[in-house]
Amino acid sequence: MSLALVLAYAALVLIAVLALLWSPWPRWLKAGLALGATVLYFFGHEAVHALLGMPSADALPERFVMVAAMVEEPNANQKGALYLWVRPLHDGVAERQPRAYRLAYDRKLHEQINEGLKKGRDGVSQMGTAEARGGRGRGFASWLQPGADEQEVRIRDLPVPQLPEK
Repeated sequence: MSLALVLAYAALVLIAVLALLWSPWPRWLKAGLALGATVLYFFGHEAVHALLGMPSADALPERFVMVAAMVEEPNANQKGALYLWVRPLHDGVAERQPRAYRLAYDRKLHEQINEGLKKGRDGVSQMGTAEARGGRGRGFASWLQPGADEQEVRIRDLPVPQLPEK
């Protein structure tokens, strides 16, 4: 899939170069084409990472089931990160496909995740909630949705479903 995207971008660049060199278009239109192709490259770079299964820096779903986690503790060379593999909950039912998320390292959340992993190994499913802290997200139109670093995340035991009486 990524090879096809690379070839598609190469074809786009070839068309843009041909249009820039041999077209009678005005200079402002050629400059707009060059700028648009450059912006599209960076947007496509992020999209390819999402397709390849790289952990998302997007905000976590409001409610989720924690499938797995990995903690990368901070040291002198790196800030550290928390990687969560979660299945979003909708109307009390978890989606079939999990998604990987990357969160900034937080000691309190690290302890919650470790406790959740221990309970998960003992057969107790873990769920989480993510609430917006308020503040500013990242990127264009950041006020629409908080980033992963502006969420209060809590991990707890998944409640046992109540069966109806016979």
